[in-house]
Amino acid sequence: MTLTETCKWLMDRDRYLIITHIRPDGDTLCSAAALVRGLNGAGKTAYLLANPQATNRYTRFMGRYFAPEGYEYEHVISVDTAAEGLFPQGGESYTDKVELAIDHHASNTGYAEKSFVVSEKASCGEIIYDLLMDMNGGIDEETAALLYIAVSTDTGCFVYANTTAETLRTAAELVEAGAPNGELNKFLFRTKAKSRIALETSAMNGIRFYRDGKVAIIAVSRDMIAESGADEDALDDLASVPGQIEGVVVGITAREIGEGVTKMSVRTTPEVSANEICSKFGGGGHFMAAGCTMEKPLYEAVKLIAKAVDEVWK
Repeated sequence: MTLTETCKWLMDRDRYLIITHIRPDGDTLCSAAALVRGLNGAGKTAYLLANPQATNRYTRFMGRYFAPEGYEYEHVISVDTAAEGLFPQGGESYTDKVELAIDHHASNTGYAEKSFVVSEKASCGEIIYDLLMDMNGGIDEETAALLYIAVSTDTGCFVYANTTAETLRTAAELVEAGAPNGELNKFLFRTKAKSRIALETSAMNGIRFYRDGKVAIIAVSRDMIAESGADEDALDDLASVPGQIEGVVVGITAREIGEGVTKMSVRTTPEVSANEICSKFGGGGHFMAAGCTMEKPLYEAVKLIAKAVDEVWK
């Protein structure tokens, strides 16, 4: 659907339940919360489906928008969720109920009855901003803050290559609308827990380089996480670490999330498709940022992802 068609669809209905994705980041959680707030401002009833993996890093801003027990919805919307397999724990029963998917992933599978997918946007927050401006004619300070979190976290505080001139214009408009950018930037991007520093140190000590240093892979085991004392908040954006090394084109973070289960987060420069690498293992995402999960032990998964990089990056 177009922007205008999506706004009309939203205004013609009521009583929404909005779904975010598994292992939620700032974009899915705060974009969805901003949509709830915008719908409320338009006289609609809307809540988020509880996401048990949402951490305090973001719930302090948007946790109050989760649906109360017994909430009776009529329409289901997903936000920033490219495929049914990415629904959160407890959301599996909604896979055939999503009427509208709002997303910015080119890899969106089209699982919803209707879709509003704008793949050129760096974040879903930008899409929600456009929707709310068209639907309500403006946003309040709290909505601006939520959307600033969404846009800034999906662009690494505007340093990732997905950041466009339009992204920066949207961010400026959010600041003008009242988003406390200085305060949020300090909290989200310039503050690290001691446990995060310990975990990064441990992971970097075992970093693996391939292709003359152009591919860097860090392997994070459950033992390393336990020894560092890192919680889920401290693990946020760990995927960006290997890509910070000079000369690295493909940076990969392999994290052991269960017995024989490894989560891969791949970040690349424009030379290589992260999405194509991850799609070999049933995952996906964006051209330069994607992920997948392998039913393989940590170090076996590292070998497989390294091989996949060679297959994709001829």
